[in-house]
Amino acid sequence: MTDRENLLNLTPDDAEARLAAVMSELGQPSYRVGQVLRRLWQLPVRSFDEITELPAALRAELDARFTLPRLTLATSQLSSDGTRKFLFRLADGEAIETVAIPEGNRVTLCISSQAGCALRCAFCATGAMGFSRNLEVHEIAGQVREMRLLDEPVNVTNIVFMGMGEPLMNWKAVSPTLTLLNDPRALGIGARHITISTVGVLPGIVALGERPEQFRLALSIHAPTDELRADLMPINTKYPLAEVIAAAKVFDRRVTFEYVMLGGVNDGAEHARALAQLARDCGAFVNLIPLHPGGSQGFHPTPANEIARFARLIRERGVEVAIRKSRGMDIAAACGQLRVERMGRRAPRAPQQHGDVQVA
Repeated sequence: MTDRENLLNLTPDDAEARLAAVMSELGQPSYRVGQVLRRLWQLPVRSFDEITELPAALRAELDARFTLPRLTLATSQLSSDGTRKFLFRLADGEAIETVAIPEGNRVTLCISSQAGCALRCAFCATGAMGFSRNLEVHEIAGQVREMRLLDEPVNVTNIVFMGMGEPLMNWKAVSPTLTLLNDPRALGIGARHITISTVGVLPGIVALGERPEQFRLALSIHAPTDELRADLMPINTKYPLAEVIAAAKVFDRRVTFEYVMLGGVNDGAEHARALAQLARDCGAFVNLIPLHPGGSQGFHPTPANEIARFARLIRERGVEVAIRKSRGMDIAAACGQLRVERMGRRAPRAPQQHGDVQVA
């Protein structure tokens, strides 16, 4: 059999159905389905040969029919604060970044949904490298799977789609990935512990809101006016700020505003007042993000005392606000920075897909 089916691209329902059909064909008892299903994500294996609870002949038969593709760990870095950054190489030579951030008894994994990014936000290292392609389901969820396959496994409790790429421009793969992340037969992470961050891709926000699970939504605002936001984020031309805020108002779960603090650009008192008004309009929580100097693209971080002042102005207007703690400052932790360091700024392939918002 030449074309083996990738079991890791299937939702648990689809994988269960495919395995049930094969076990029936091979005259195997039905409990074998559950034995294999458990080993895809819950207790993952590197190959079928490691499923030693199965007879050797059945393992060989499964290997002839199916594949369990891995992400190749190209390099990793450990920060003094415990943050770990991983660079994974994909089968076609592309590379993506994943960051594990420990905090108390939680570990948040920041995952990528695209190789590169087409949006070219002015302050983002990923945007500077351009767009290569959308990731497949197994490449997105596989970042979590690989944490379980490390010599010292990382127990991931929270997921944020804040790595490389715009997840709502890869909805065709992100939607089934969300199922794999949440389903107890797969990675089993609670929906309220999974956050999708977007620049405001409206069809994707609608599609996410139509799902029954309580996934969290974070909006990358970064400027409180259309004029400034268009300068920083070209996507604002297609999805203006007013439309993004309107979508946040009808999203039936609490929304977080992500706001990177750019010294002398978006950190004035007038910006704080305008941002607070936007947040009040849709009941959003504001998360202020100190700029990571490693991926700053020529911008300068707002000083800590100025960020505190900015937060105070927002809080005084009745809006909840937090200042994100900077993590991984001693490693290449800015999104896209490690890939650029290790692979250089290769010319991206033409972004044939980047405008195709794949909404189910």
